Parts: sequence; structure tokens; C-alpha cells
Amino acid sequence: MANVIELQKTRANRLWVGRNFLVLMHRWAGLFLAVFLFISGLTGAIISWDHELDEWLNPQLFEARGQGTPLPPLNVAEKMEAADPRLLITWVPLAVESGHNVGLGVRPRLDPISGKPFELDFNQIALDPVNGEIRGKRMWGEISLSRENLLPFLYKLHYSMYIPDGFGVEFGILFMGILAIVWALDCFIALWISFPKASAWRKSFLFRWRQGRSKLNFDLHRSSGVWVWGFLLILSITAVSMNLNLQVMRPLVSLFSTLTPSPFITRAPSPPEQPIEPTIDRRSIVQLASAEAEKRGWTAPPGGIFYDPDFGIYGVTFYEAGHDHGDMGLGNPSLYFDGRDGSPAGDTVPGTGSAGDIFMQAQFPLHSGRILGLPGRIFISAMGLLVATLSVTGIIIWQKKRWARMKSLARIE
Repeated sequence: MANVIELQKTRANRLWVGRNFLVLMHRWAGLFLAVFLFISGLTGAIISWDHELDEWLNPQLFEARGQGTPLPPLNVAEKMEAADPRLLITWVPLAVESGHNVGLGVRPRLDPISGKPFELDFNQIALDPVNGEIRGKRMWGEISLSRENLLPFLYKLHYSMYIPDGFGVEFGILFMGILAIVWALDCFIALWISFPKASAWRKSFLFRWRQGRSKLNFDLHRSSGVWVWGFLLILSITAVSMNLNLQVMRPLVSLFSTLTPSPFITRAPSPPEQPIEPTIDRRSIVQLASAEAEKRGWTAPPGGIFYDPDFGIYGVTFYEAGHDHGDMGLGNPSLYFDGRDGSPAGDTVPGTGSAGDIFMQAQFPLHSGRILGLPGRIFISAMGLLVATLSVTGIIIWQKKRWARMKSLARIE
């Protein structure tokens, strides 16, 4: 009997030590994550509505004012490039909503005299679809709280914290990816320590609304996390995929399923100061893409065309006007072509491919909530606020325990 009691005591001590170790890990992981998750949570709640808010804040960038019949967007883009030879237009919407400007993405061409890219103070430009008038310009991602740059600023802050790049490494994206890994691991630790006793598991789901602010703060931190634990894990894993796709997520997924390589993985990028100039024009690429889409039985029209001068690749995405953000499902299909000879370079067809391909296709739609359309975006916005709340309540719990330890030590002294 004595041996049984001693064995039970030993097991209890081991569980106590193990739990204390996990609590300590959760505490330090939480302190490391808190500030960044607070910022990412709040910015995530806002950028779930980035397009709507951007249009509300900057009507000059979106609302067309010209009177008359709109020109085809490709015509507008070609006129802009002819008027300013410094520009290489990298994005042209082919399906523009009625009453909206033509929003173009641009990169600088090489200066034939210096051999270096021209200096541009913008990478997005809005043109009136009727007369091609410039309605506005901005540098997407610039550190600025101006109306034009506020939403792009918050978007980039969300995933990079504007930590500077260096030595060819995007340190901000790398850091936030590492943070997301810690967050994913901490999700499992938090779940374990949220249920200290199997017999009292119901307490971990309850909120003590009328038992004081301290207990309510604790329940907001623990019970809120328990209720939405699965969604927090999804957010953390998809954040790893967003920031460390090539470094972590694709190698990990490829252990379980074959992944179809995209041309942006199989080709080495050209240095930023040596952009690859296309030798095939956009109209030819759109014709090739349209013919291929017809063979495949796609019904959506070409919605936009982009050119990536780092890889020398065109991409044509298919969607109806107003559906460029890919609401509902896994997004819009795309066809890729070589910018030098127009040869097929691959495709992205949501919902097709291996299990690993479909898993990877789901990462952004899950993270943004767009996989469920408007209800998903509302939910993700609420989750962003909850993540910020968990960060604040966690800091409050830590600070109160710290004060309690300091008072205890003061009494002993």
C-alpha cells in the first residue's frame, strides 16, 4: 500500500513539474508574441476590408469622372506606357467595374544611359477609363499615414512590421514567419494547460462575469482561447504559409503529398536591378490565354493580366468584373506564359491537383476568410480583434503575477 501511495505521489510530482514547465513556456512565448500579435490582430481586423476602406478613403483612385464610352483597359495602359517610357506596367485589369478607374501596377524600366532602373516615386497609378487622365498615384507599402497610403501601410505592417530588408533577405517577413511558428506551437501548449483537471474541464469554457475583473480577465484569456482554439491554430499555420511558404510550408507538405511546382519556383529570379523585358505584347498573351481557357471549358473571361519582370512571366487571371479578389472558394484560376516567346509556363487552377496542391491553395483564402465570402471576412475580422484581446489579457495576467511575486519577496526580506 505504501508503495502505491509513493508511486502516486511521484506521478503527481512529475505532472506538477511538467505542467509548471509548460506554463513557463507559454508565459515566455506569450511575452515574445504579445506586441506583434496585438498589432497583427488589429491590422488584420482592418485589412479584412482593405478594398472597401481604401475606396471610401480615396475615391479619386477608384471613381471614374470622365463622360463617355470607356476605352478598353489595354488601350489605356498602352497610352500610359507610350506617354511615360520610364514605366513598365506590371498589372492591367481587363474586367473593370462600371464607373471605376483603371488601376495599374508599375515598375521602373532600365535607363538606357545609366543602365539602372529609373527612379519612380509611385508603383500604382489610377487612370480614367474614358480619357486616360491620371487620377492618382501612390507607392504601395510606403511608410505613411496619409489617406492614399493608409491601407497599404496597414497591410504591409500586418505581415512584416516594416522590419528593414538586408543582405537580400526580407527580415520582416522572415521574423513574422518565425513568430507564426512559435504561435502555432504555443497553441498546443495553451490548450494543454487550459485543462488542469480532467474532472473540471467545464470550467475552462466558462466566463465568471460577476466575480471581479481579475477572474474575468483570466477567463477572457483562457476560455476565449479554448472556444476558438481551432481557428487560432488555422490562423497561425496559414501565417507560416504566407511568410515562409518556400522555406517551411512547401517542404513540410511535400513530405506527405506531391506538389506541382509553379514557374515562380522552378525559375531563378533576375536581380531587381536587371528586370527582364518582355518581347511578347500583352494582347498576344491575352489571345493565347483566351484560346487555352476556351479549350478547358472555362466560362469566366480574362479578368486581369500581370507581368513579373523578375521571372519574365506573364499571368492571366480569369474572373468576372468585381470578383478580382476571389471571394468564396479557393480563388480565381490563372494561366502563365513566358514573356519572351509566349510558351506556356504553367497554371493555377483552384480545386485541382494533389491533396497538397489544394492544401496550399487554401492557405490565403483561409487566412483572409475569403474562402467563405462575406461571412468569412466578418469572422476573420472578429478573430483579429480577439487575437489582440488575448495579447492584452495575457500581459495583464503576467503583470499581476509579477507584482504578487515581488510583494512576496519583499515580505521575506
